[in-house]
Amino acid sequence: MLKFVFLPPASEVIHTWAGQLAASVPELSVVVAETEVDAEREIVAADAAYGSLPANVLKRAERLRWLQAPAAAPLAGYYYPELVEHPLIVTNFRGIYNDHIAAHIMAFVLAFARGLHRYVPQQLRGAWEPGPPNSGVIHLPESTALVIGVGGIGSEAARLLAAFGVRVLGIDARETGPIPYVQALYPPHALDELLPHADWVIMTVPHTPATEGLLHAQRFRRMKSSAFLINIGRGMTVKLADLDAALRQGVIAGAGLDVFEVEPLPAEHPLWSAPNVLLTPHVAGYGPYLDERRMAVLLDNAQRFVRGESLRNVVDKQAWF
Repeated sequence: MLKFVFLPPASEVIHTWAGQLAASVPELSVVVAETEVDAEREIVAADAAYGSLPANVLKRAERLRWLQAPAAAPLAGYYYPELVEHPLIVTNFRGIYNDHIAAHIMAFVLAFARGLHRYVPQQLRGAWEPGPPNSGVIHLPESTALVIGVGGIGSEAARLLAAFGVRVLGIDARETGPIPYVQALYPPHALDELLPHADWVIMTVPHTPATEGLLHAQRFRRMKSSAFLINIGRGMTVKLADLDAALRQGVIAGAGLDVFEVEPLPAEHPLWSAPNVLLTPHVAGYGPYLDERRMAVLLDNAQRFVRGESLRNVVDKQAWF
């Protein structure tokens, strides 16, 4: 019988999943490791595992062939040299957030397009200050979005943007197209060429060695002064000090962020008071059915694993996604 270990920390949800997995895949002996000591003991004979796998636990593994990561994009420090070099396969939960996060992207787009970033502060002051007629609005059918990362989330965002008449361009390191609702798809090296053409620069990419600090001062200067940045991928992809300066100097028009270089964003961080920003506390993925979707991916992969079939959502460990 194959052995599957849920790595710590354990939770009520993990114990529920363990019961469901054991009942649905009888070929697996399912164990929940409550502590790191438990994990070091149980991983020795484990064939598969779920969770974060520290180096000190990995080095004790003798049979481990599959690790299900607990997130869609890697958490800080998840991939380290020993894990990358190990022959085990890592899978993740990409695809389960597509509808929730794409809706959050559209919330930012529509808020900026209709001037809510100006009217909300006025509301808090009790001020009635409409601008001149026909001002403060972005006519979406005349705008272009550059979606950086056209995987599941980016593709769903493209569908919603196109429904409002937005022209969508895409950049992706993995997809080669064609992708529905994306008029043209480009490789990552085209970023500098495309930034000047976008009214909306929308980032959905994970934090990887290639994307860390992807948007910085020089690239903000390549954007239109009327353009808006939206980041719902990972905070380490945008240099916040450079973004704050770009907003205050009018280099770009505004920014909607759900993720930040440092989380929680410190109360004293200048970005809180920067002009034309909408900030949400890493909640774009919130929505119903996420645990059910995670369990569906885990169960599907467990069934594939015991049958010796290819797994779903395999990660390129060198690239972290």
